[in-house]
Amino acid sequence: MNGPTRAVQLSNLAVFQLAWFAAVLGAAHQLPLAGTACVAAAIGWHLLVSARPAREARLVAVACAVGFFIETAVVLQGHVVYPSGQPVPYLAPYWLVALWGLLAIALNVTMRWLRARPWLACVLGAVLGPLSFASGVRLGGAEFVHPEPALLTLAVVWAVLMPVLVRLSIRFDGVGVPETSHG
Repeated sequence: MNGPTRAVQLSNLAVFQLAWFAAVLGAAHQLPLAGTACVAAAIGWHLLVSARPAREARLVAVACAVGFFIETAVVLQGHVVYPSGQPVPYLAPYWLVALWGLLAIALNVTMRWLRARPWLACVLGAVLGPLSFASGVRLGGAEFVHPEPALLTLAVVWAVLMPVLVRLSIRFDGVGVPETSHG
């Protein structure tokens, strides 16, 4: 399969970052729906430019489902609280679940290079997952009640889930264009 061009990778990275900030800052400023709408727009854009959008949409849906259960487990641990976007106190905030869908749009584009490197995906997940979450806390999108256990939980979860998500991205790759056989 042919992968995305450098221009597509850079566009994906920029859209991902902008939508991430919109979601976190939206939650921090009591506007979680606005931030979630930005994430939805980013996902919609990604699906429009994908070679096989239905496959990418499945990846987004699976990532959101995984995110809902993982983030709800984190909520139930009581190590993190959220300022907004959590209509049911013991469930994950909807804007945070949407961020899992946002991550999915990067898996087959800007993170495609992790496919052949599951151990690196594990290490990067363990480091960058908690780092990203801590950045969201610093911006006001969440608050650590118990920082050390929260960060340890996030490191373990992301160390396990990042290689799984990368593997799922291969299965649901809608970005790579299938090579045509010449015969």
